[in-house]
Amino acid sequence: MNSPTLLSLSSLFLLLLSTSGTSTSHTLLRKDYYKDSCPNVESIVRAAVEKKFEQTFTTAPATLRLFFHDCFVRGCDASVILFSRNSTAEKDNSDNLSLAGDGFDTVIRAKEAVESVPSCRHKVSCADILALATRDVVKLDSRVGSVIERWCEVEHYCSVPYINLLTGGPSYEVELGRLDGRISTRKSVRHHLPKPEFGLNQLKSMFASHGLTLTDLVALSGAHTIGFSHCTRVYKRIYSFKSKTRIDPTLDLQYAKLLQQRCPRNADPRAVADLDPDTPNTFDNVYYKNLQQGKGLFTSDQTLFTDKKSRKIVNLFASNSTAFEGAFVVAMTKLGRIGVKTGNQGEIRHNCAAVN
Repeated sequence: MNSPTLLSLSSLFLLLLSTSGTSTSHTLLRKDYYKDSCPNVESIVRAAVEKKFEQTFTTAPATLRLFFHDCFVRGCDASVILFSRNSTAEKDNSDNLSLAGDGFDTVIRAKEAVESVPSCRHKVSCADILALATRDVVKLDSRVGSVIERWCEVEHYCSVPYINLLTGGPSYEVELGRLDGRISTRKSVRHHLPKPEFGLNQLKSMFASHGLTLTDLVALSGAHTIGFSHCTRVYKRIYSFKSKTRIDPTLDLQYAKLLQQRCPRNADPRAVADLDPDTPNTFDNVYYKNLQQGKGLFTSDQTLFTDKKSRKIVNLFASNSTAFEGAFVVAMTKLGRIGVKTGNQGEIRHNCAAVN
């Protein structure tokens, strides 16, 4: 059990590290931004998210990942949701093709629910709805539904009923007031999203460009406590790595063999593997405990522990779930401030998939 001293010291340590480098582009954001124009927006969005979650567990990791991919490219402006008839939008970039459709659908349904309220019509941005929905999927817990069939893109790979699919993560207040972007290009995604094979220095550089610290980086990586990835993204680590065994030596050997069973060479290209092999449906700190054991699915996961510069933070989060949750909330708040559009920089879309 964590002592009060450890908790207070670790909290201070994380606060000092996480608050440095904060951007000033968020100054017009407020937690009560819609108190007059659409006072019930949070409950409306939450109800829509819960309804979607009842239909598919993928709602949670898909929405969380969508928010990250949106903010890291052109800022948190919902530009990743825009549709292009000639496949030239952000969502058409190869780095975004794996974004699950359930994330987009969650935002679109929530937007429709908000628009159905006369007093809220054309007043709440898709960017803010995505931010709220992301908070809600992190917090969703076993009260939402009882027995839900887990969906992993290919039914025959994981058509298994689960009870208590997602034990809730931390809840937090969301800063609001973003406008929706009018521009979305496939080219703009290039070099703006982390790759599964990235090492710590590459990750640090990319996150630092958005004012995010090393602590933020490690905390946001904890989103991999839920969700899954296509097997094709890990083939190199388990079949063709430059080593005697052809397996990445930073992988626990037993875990590598399990991955080979889960992802055989001739597997369907849609086959998937859980990002957290132990508690894939629970938002917790087991992701960090897995890293200590060599069970990070991506190189970009495992490097957080193998690199001494971030290992202390991983060890702290692995031993102290309160420290992880606190750092995650701080990092998510900072993530939501990236590239915020206000004034004449954007608009409030009537349809999240198209500019007005």
